[in-house]
Amino acid sequence: MKMLFAAVAMLPLLAGGCMSVSATGTAASAAPAALAMPEITIYHLEGRRSERIVWLMEELGLPYTLKFKQGDLAGSMAPIRAINPEMPVAPTVTIGSQVLVESGAIIETIINRYAPGKLTPPLDSPDYPEHLKWMHYAEGSLASRVIADYRVWQIRPPTVRSALVDSEQVVQYAENYLGKHPWFGGSEFSAADIMMVFPLNFATALNIVDKNQFPRIAEWRTRIEARPAFKAARAKALPNGMVGNLPALPAHAPPGPRPGQQ
Repeated sequence: MKMLFAAVAMLPLLAGGCMSVSATGTAASAAPAALAMPEITIYHLEGRRSERIVWLMEELGLPYTLKFKQGDLAGSMAPIRAINPEMPVAPTVTIGSQVLVESGAIIETIINRYAPGKLTPPLDSPDYPEHLKWMHYAEGSLASRVIADYRVWQIRPPTVRSALVDSEQVVQYAENYLGKHPWFGGSEFSAADIMMVFPLNFATALNIVDKNQFPRIAEWRTRIEARPAFKAARAKALPNGMVGNLPALPAHAPPGPRPGQQ
């Protein structure tokens, strides 16, 4: 029987598995190796979400080709429409022959395939679920709400806060988290921070919320903007400042409790 157990234990090794045993005798999986990286091309619009992918590649130190027409959003859209006519959005990224959209999916694909373990907390760490939450929160809850409120408030500025989840609440949730953690990845900078910059800038710069209510976000942004990779990405992806900037709202909903709250 002991020989049978020993033989079973050896099967992963004989099959070329990646099981290793720690000094305490606990089995652990080895970190996956990075795949060979094909050519990556980022189709970009200045001041849009595609800036995230440029920043990611600068943080990782990986090669990429950046395609856009400086100062000309329509000119930058032309190659996007040519390569991705069904969904002409920025970012559109080609990885080898594959065409991808959705910045979160692009970021996770690049990291998991070509830079495993980078800009991501360890899977078994308490920070990992938080990192993943903010990776999805950036577009799923935050951007969707502030953009919807921006469009509605352009038509009719509100005089009271919505009884439902509104822009102030989704930004306050991020503010509260930064009161307990230095980064949206938890204890270390991660790809979640790359995802969160765009919607938080959108909310505060366009007066959708009162930026003075969120000092922790402002301090986090200062640290973000000091990162060398962020500066390098901005120099390449936004060389002459914002192109086609949206107008700030003349007013935002008054801060404070929502209707029905104490």
